[in-house]
Amino acid sequence: MGKKTGFFIVAVFLASIFTTGFASAEKIIIKGSTTVLPIAQKCAEAYMLDKPDVKISISGGGSGNGIKAIIDETSDIGNSSRFIKGKEVKFAMDRGVYPVPFRVAYDCIVPVVHSSNNLENITLVQLRAIYKGAIKNWKELGGPDRTIVVISRDTSSGTYEVWHKKVMKKERVFPGALLLASNGAIVQAVSKNKNAVGYIGIGYLDSSVKALTVNGIKGSVKTTLSGIFPISRPLFMFTTGWPKGETLNFINFVLSPNGQSLVRSSGYVPLY
Repeated sequence: MGKKTGFFIVAVFLASIFTTGFASAEKIIIKGSTTVLPIAQKCAEAYMLDKPDVKISISGGGSGNGIKAIIDETSDIGNSSRFIKGKEVKFAMDRGVYPVPFRVAYDCIVPVVHSSNNLENITLVQLRAIYKGAIKNWKELGGPDRTIVVISRDTSSGTYEVWHKKVMKKERVFPGALLLASNGAIVQAVSKNKNAVGYIGIGYLDSSVKALTVNGIKGSVKTTLSGIFPISRPLFMFTTGWPKGETLNFINFVLSPNGQSLVRSSGYVPLY
């Protein structure tokens, strides 16, 4: 191989380093709540379409795992369907980490049953009784003589935390309840079981399950923003300290009018 050919190969190699190494895509890692997941996915798709040099990786796992990931600094953004707990703040501060919350949307948690269920409304008292195991049969609520199959979320879920506080009044869900790891899993389970009851974020509501009104109030954008629906909550994205670079740009995009329109199209309630 001649000197000129060798020089050309080296030049091409160096050029490839500068074009692929130094100008490589910037990556944003997002972990946490399955409730916030559809919002993050829609916003990420739009953001990457506008900025193809940015790659966004998203995974679920629950709100607790999202907050843990930003404390461990294994994620740029931690999605959470609840606010950070005091013990999590202490855990973070002990490690020199300062979690910063960004409210990105509102949500309401809707009780759902099989589409064939004739029940239309349920009260908070009745829901608590079902999940405590005190009401065991649909006939006690005016339904058919069938045992209720109770489906709940696992304890790492922010949705569970809100349900535990607002519906259960911090009483435990009875041991016979089936615990599932995501909103999507609950939708699937309830849609296939005529005796089941579960609860999901409004963004996961579809025609495969039947939503119940609570205390006579339908979960909607209007009732959530007004605070009338009794099981409502804000949704968050947390960062490790004040975000910088593309992470800050992405958070700003989510909070922008364009981002909030994607919140609405995801089935959730925008901030404004």
